[in-house]
Amino acid sequence: MTSLRDALNDVAHNAPQADLTEQTIRIRRRQRRTRTSIVAAVAVVAVALGVTSAVRLLPTQRSPALAPKAVTDLPAKGVGPLSHAVMTFCRPEVGKPPEGCVNGGWRVVTRDGTTYRVAQALTGSASGLRQSPLAISRDGRKIGYYDTKAGTFAVRDLASGSVHTAPTKVPTDWLGSIAHLLLSDDGRFLAFTKRPPLKDPAMVFDMRERIARPLPNGWNPIGLSPDGGTITLAEYAPKTRLRTITRLWQTSTAGNTTTVNVTGTYLVGALGLDGRLVAAESVFTGTTGCPTSGPDLIHLDPKTGNVLRRVPVRGLSMAANRVYLRGWTGPREITAVATPAVCKDRDDQAPESTLDPPYVPFTIYTVNADTGTTRKLATYKAQSSFHLVLPGFPGTM
Repeated sequence: MTSLRDALNDVAHNAPQADLTEQTIRIRRRQRRTRTSIVAAVAVVAVALGVTSAVRLLPTQRSPALAPKAVTDLPAKGVGPLSHAVMTFCRPEVGKPPEGCVNGGWRVVTRDGTTYRVAQALTGSASGLRQSPLAISRDGRKIGYYDTKAGTFAVRDLASGSVHTAPTKVPTDWLGSIAHLLLSDDGRFLAFTKRPPLKDPAMVFDMRERIARPLPNGWNPIGLSPDGGTITLAEYAPKTRLRTITRLWQTSTAGNTTTVNVTGTYLVGALGLDGRLVAAESVFTGTTGCPTSGPDLIHLDPKTGNVLRRVPVRGLSMAANRVYLRGWTGPREITAVATPAVCKDRDDQAPESTLDPPYVPFTIYTVNADTGTTRKLATYKAQSSFHLVLPGFPGTM
């Protein structure tokens, strides 16, 4: 038996080395601009992935998380299901910041519009210099986040107030440039991955049994089985790949990993609730050199990487918006987050958002995987797509 640390180091050492995705490249550019001019800093384009089930979102044209009213800290217990979470920033270009604003602090919003600060969570930054991932379970009743006092990740039941911390400390240096959290439906399992693929390991935690297992670095979690025994991950560079790891919690895991290449360039979304398909969208490089989404929702086979079906999306312009696939709202509907496209090929041109407010609108849709028809659910405002989290979606920074 090797120690947990040895196992983690071994996996980290053998983790696949990959080029950085568009997210990481834009973060590096933004970090460079932050050092020279805080006004010129640019937010990155998020590839946000995840799995969800029935998600009820609060329709609003103005995110309650940013409304100019008193916001209290998350109470010890008795909090209802969440509609979303948003990270706030407190140096607006015009006007006053939201009352009680904590720069880089997370706020969670219940389905009835009540907003709370998550004071226990690590504060993040718009520049990408400090990460603070947060995840919401698909029923909206639990959250996972990095607990500054505990020095590791925690899962909190909002109704009962019970908190379970990970059995292994996770230094903030391990969070990488882009950190992901995937929380199981019951809150028992929490998967943490990050990019770039640093030497420090990614991990999955069993919060109840207090066990940690290593995960390969540089991959994004897109699906977790109900028993926590199987996880599906995706990689985007140098090619699109899917990886499935089974028997996560058995002592011997020999032969438990399969990896397949996907022909073509895709932004891979969530694994379907039945585990039989992965939602994705095509990526094209336009005349300006900027990536744009294709018109179809792509069905990928997680076992082979083959394209099973292409379904034209109707009622949502994939060309006029930046569209990010989130989790599933039901067996045949997946969530899509859309914001008007601002696509520039030069660093000094207008970004999707700036280091400080104003915030930009993100409209939530569901897309029927069989027909491509869409339904508009809600519109929220956030600094960037990195800083808006929906239930069941791997919280991403």
